[in-house]
Amino acid sequence: MIQLSIKLTTLLWCAFFLGACAIGPEYKRPTLLTADSYKEKGWKVAQPQNVITHEKWWESFHDTTLNTLIQQVTLSNQSLAKYEAAYRQALGVVESSKASLLPNLNLSPTISKTQSSASLGSSTTHKLTTDYKVPLQASWVPDIWGAIRRSIEANEANAQASYDDLEAAKLSAQSLLAQSYFQLRGLDSQYLALTQTLKAYEKSLQLVQNQYRAGIVTKKDVLSAQALVHSTHAQQVDLGIQRSQLEHAIAVLIGQSPSLFSLERQALHASLPSIPPSLPSELLERRPDIAAAERRMQQANAQVGLAEVAWYPTLSLSASSGFESSTLSKLFTQPSSLWALGGTLSAALFDGGLREGNKQQALALYDASVASYKQSVLSAFQQVEDNLAALQILEQEIAIQQEALRLSNEALTLTLNQYKAGMLNYTSVAVAQATALNNQNSIVSLQSRQLVACVSLISALGGGWNISHP
Repeated sequence: MIQLSIKLTTLLWCAFFLGACAIGPEYKRPTLLTADSYKEKGWKVAQPQNVITHEKWWESFHDTTLNTLIQQVTLSNQSLAKYEAAYRQALGVVESSKASLLPNLNLSPTISKTQSSASLGSSTTHKLTTDYKVPLQASWVPDIWGAIRRSIEANEANAQASYDDLEAAKLSAQSLLAQSYFQLRGLDSQYLALTQTLKAYEKSLQLVQNQYRAGIVTKKDVLSAQALVHSTHAQQVDLGIQRSQLEHAIAVLIGQSPSLFSLERQALHASLPSIPPSLPSELLERRPDIAAAERRMQQANAQVGLAEVAWYPTLSLSASSGFESSTLSKLFTQPSSLWALGGTLSAALFDGGLREGNKQQALALYDASVASYKQSVLSAFQQVEDNLAALQILEQEIAIQQEALRLSNEALTLTLNQYKAGMLNYTSVAVAQATALNNQNSIVSLQSRQLVACVSLISALGGGWNISHP
């Protein structure tokens, strides 16, 4: 037993020192040709890194209902539960691959009875024997060329990518909920505004009807006022379609059945966060989808190393020790001990191009992962540029539209006064009222779009523009 231990230890140390190298290319992040700053607002760009933000960006909108809903997304969204399970599975794969670095050790005690044939040899009677055996078997494939380490590297990169996928899915779900919420509140604001407008139109209709009964206006004016009331009411009812769909989408995002979820109608009152005029180069470091793309690129690089290792021979070591006896009382004695030690070196001499084909596949997959990574970075830059431009243009458009609403309200007041004085017919009043209503709806729609664009910008930046990391 002592000799076995010495021999086995010597072989293990030799294999350990031989395994100091790892075949295959070491991972290096590819370079990207990007601009030094964004065209919109002059923001600086970043070299993407795997830094995930835990900033509660939604709280910057100061809407308590939105805060509550997004917390429910994190806890109950079923898509996030799927990604979380995939991440745990990837961690399990990493643990399984690390086990290959260590030897396998098995203990399998056996008891067998054997009866020999009475028709063989000189014996004319059956002979019954009992065999007691307690073997301890060990086997190990030393990682001489780094195949197992490359496999572990690939699995660890995949696990990190799975975590980044979870973070990306979480950010996407949170952003989608915030966008749906602001769109829904924009519809609520339009609905409430139409309610006030309908009251004003009904008062105008009552005025026209009184004037008609007094013989001041014609039946046409009454019909025009009635048509305006009904068409405005129809606009209000039509808002219910999109609102219901948005409410259902929010319910699914927070893991609830749409039939059991509802939001009370409220006007849009969220405040637009103050966007800084510039940021340092850490802008896109928190994009989890970019980090996931880079991890998969690292995984593909490790797969190239695995394909190259296939060209090298494999060493397998085995050892066994234990006791065997036909008498149970003598089983654990020195004469009953046994041991065996061996090793196998195997190499493929001809495979018809299998290994070369596998290597070319691995290289192609790596090139594809590099292209996917670069495309993810470029798409991220585009998303930031798009939303910066949208916010800048919407801000200008809202200012112009507010001036248009002010002027249209003044024109409506003058038109109503002139109508009451008998200077204009009701058609002029209807046109002025429709113009004011359209301008009012446009402002609410623009404000909702502005909030949605702000959420999109936050998502494009990986969760906000606060560069202080936890």
